[in-house]
Amino acid sequence: MIRPAAAFLIGASLCPPFATAAEQSTWPEWIEQSRQLSMQLGQELKSELGRAIEQGGPIAAIDVCHKRAPEIAGRLSAQSGATVGRTALRVRNAANAPDEMQRAVLQQFAGELTSGRAEGPLEAVFEINHGGRIERRYMRAIPTEALCLTCHGEVLAPGLAAAIASRYPGDQATGFKQGDLRGAFSVIWPALPAPAAR
Repeated sequence: MIRPAAAFLIGASLCPPFATAAEQSTWPEWIEQSRQLSMQLGQELKSELGRAIEQGGPIAAIDVCHKRAPEIAGRLSAQSGATVGRTALRVRNAANAPDEMQRAVLQQFAGELTSGRAEGPLEAVFEINHGGRIERRYMRAIPTEALCLTCHGEVLAPGLAAAIASRYPGDQATGFKQGDLRGAFSVIWPALPAPAAR
């Protein structure tokens, strides 16, 4: 179940995939909005990647990740008011590098996937009090799927590897196996004043 919000990262909840209707009804609205935004980013990106590979091969998919992924994330951010994006422990685009909190959650996600205990989507949700202002964050793990292996697997075609190196000289995002943690979707909401104590 998703449990809203700890005061700091140590309390971030790793969330099993199923919850009762009663449990879901108690979640703050921003958690469901975050989930929908992350799913929309993932679905749009996966759809465009699949279409690009079908029409122009794997090298065309690099252009989708390079150009379209930031555009899609930017549009969702503008529409929602949150900062929507992706991050990973091993990034291809340095702009997606995790901050300290994201890194800790990614490490937890990786441990869950490696252990085999994860039976569905892994999510984390937490709130942090920064001097009386509450920052709300949501993350959803991205396991490595078969489609991902074309550009992120252990062995890449020489031409594809060269194309990736030309666009991403500091690339760290290869060597993955199916089921590994590829990264996570991240939604960060603007900080709001903390509720007054009662």
